[in-house]
Amino acid sequence: MEITVQLFGMKDDTYKDFQSKLMPTVNPDAIIGVRIPMLRKFAVKIAKDCPKDGLAAFMKSLPHRYYEENNVHAFLIERMNDFEECIAELDAFLPFVDNWATCDIMNPKIFKKNTDRLLCEIKKWLVSSHVYTIRFGIGMLMRYFLDDNFDAEYLDMAAAVHSEEYYVNMMKAWFFATALTKQYDITLPYIQQNRLDAWTHNKAIQKSTESFRIPKEHKDELKRLKRK
Repeated sequence: MEITVQLFGMKDDTYKDFQSKLMPTVNPDAIIGVRIPMLRKFAVKIAKDCPKDGLAAFMKSLPHRYYEENNVHAFLIERMNDFEECIAELDAFLPFVDNWATCDIMNPKIFKKNTDRLLCEIKKWLVSSHVYTIRFGIGMLMRYFLDDNFDAEYLDMAAAVHSEEYYVNMMKAWFFATALTKQYDITLPYIQQNRLDAWTHNKAIQKSTESFRIPKEHKDELKRLKRK
């Protein structure tokens, strides 16, 4: 496919080696070695220049062979201006995401103006059987619902996710660490009452105490709540 050929024209073998070390779930042979800023610019270019039927064929050609193809796919979804179309493409794509990096770089711009509708989709993603669909759901809950749109219900939603998967629990810990930064008094009881599994509990505390956004007295309190 022409898109893949162009991606190989941008490869950087040194960067490929670096990326491979960060993503143990991805076969190194599936990494071309193209830097993220270049992939974003490339996605913008093909969105403008590539015929619609060509783009549609690319997005239907799942699973993609290469990590960079997945990232271009993610960046094309990001640019969609129709909420329902964006969700449909996400639901088709997320089951084929096989790494944390592709999962975490996706942030469709249309979500910001449709948070009520987005919340319904997040609830669906959180009960998925697919690791990175769940991770994406927690990530969107963290990105859009810990500030002005916050409700204590959202902490319950994240806490209700139970998984043995490292990449789910790491995002869950990141969510609660961020919640402790932004909504400390409401989030603290989840730590005080041991409402998270021990690993996620301790990882959330670790991430919180490493943050520059949490005052020292809060960090000291959290350190005392670490579980053995």
